Amino acid sequence: MEAVKKEYDRLLRKISGGQGINNVQATIDILQSARDAIAADPSSAAITLAKLQTPVKSSFDSINDSLKDTHSGLNKYNKALNQLFKDRPLPSTDDNSLSTQESLINRAIAMHLLREGQFGVAATFLSEIAEKKSQNPVSQNDSSSTDRSVDPADLLEIDEIPSAQIRKQFASMYYILQEIQDKRNLLPAIDWSRGHRWELEARGSNLEFELCRLQYVWLYHASGWTAALEYARREFQVFVPRYLREVQQLVGAMAYTPNLANSPYAALFNNTSAWDDIAHFFMREFCSLLGLSADSPLYIAATAGAIALPTLLKLQDIMKSKRTEWTTENELPVEIPLPPQYLFHSIFVCPVSKEQATDDNPHDDAMWTCHCAGIIEAPG
Repeated sequence: MEAVKKEYDRLLRKISGGQGINNVQATIDILQSARDAIAADPSSAAITLAKLQTPVKSSFDSINDSLKDTHSGLNKYNKALNQLFKDRPLPSTDDNSLSTQESLINRAIAMHLLREGQFGVAATFLSEIAEKKSQNPVSQNDSSSTDRSVDPADLLEIDEIPSAQIRKQFASMYYILQEIQDKRNLLPAIDWSRGHRWELEARGSNLEFELCRLQYVWLYHASGWTAALEYARREFQVFVPRYLREVQQLVGAMAYTPNLANSPYAALFNNTSAWDDIAHFFMREFCSLLGLSADSPLYIAATAGAIALPTLLKLQDIMKSKRTEWTTENELPVEIPLPPQYLFHSIFVCPVSKEQATDDNPHDDAMWTCHCAGIIEAPG
């Protein structure tokens, strides 16, 4: 990786310090000057064009030299990348469990498109699935194709929520996110949180207060401390029982208005990531009320798979060189390191037996196995 970074930095310096753009602009300036001269005095066209030959040729030579230098740096960078990321076949298996779960895969893709706000693409995707089903009807005697007989219109149904309602919900979420991120408008999100206040409070969520807190800060910067205080008098009363200390800090900070940047409350009013944080927070709470994770399952699966692939490729090479194979269905010969946000439940792989802890082989039993082998201390 160090070699790649070195070549990348070198290429970046060449591009930023190169004269290619300046040479192109110089050529354009020469041609425009000649055009203006000919337009002013058409009789001088021959002389003007003759004078252009040497400077234009010189400019093109300079452009080509700059391109050659950049192209050389790009080739070295590509070579470093190819050495680091060698083209190798992906790990294969004879048991492809996803081949019989077409409807689940289609549902994951459609849901991902909706989460990304690609409503037209999602509609086209579902309509093409429906068209494919109509062109290839499933035989009633084909019991192995039961999964493929699922109506595409039902792919998006979650529990008892109809498919059309799911699309409407995601359209509403994406509209509110656009208002937050693009227009710095929190009012639609605040209205939504008030409409779902009881559900959010039942989950222990403080989304409504965080939205109103940011609205208060935004008003202070946009309209001054008087507008912020007026908003606080009107809206913060409902939050006092639960967020008394936070409300006191927000209102008390107005005493430092002439020099708020150097006050103890400066961090409350100068959080550069506040808008991105509140957008992600809103999306997480919105999806939670639908019974969904904040991130797309398709994105999580693809990212986790990309992280795991280098380890699995290395494992495949080792097993091939040692001519060994996995011996049991639940055996996991190597730990797959994933970021904490991708660990949704406790996973433990015994270093001795190489087995993943399951309900039949629980975590404590695996820990005792390692203890008996002298690998770890006895669990408390």
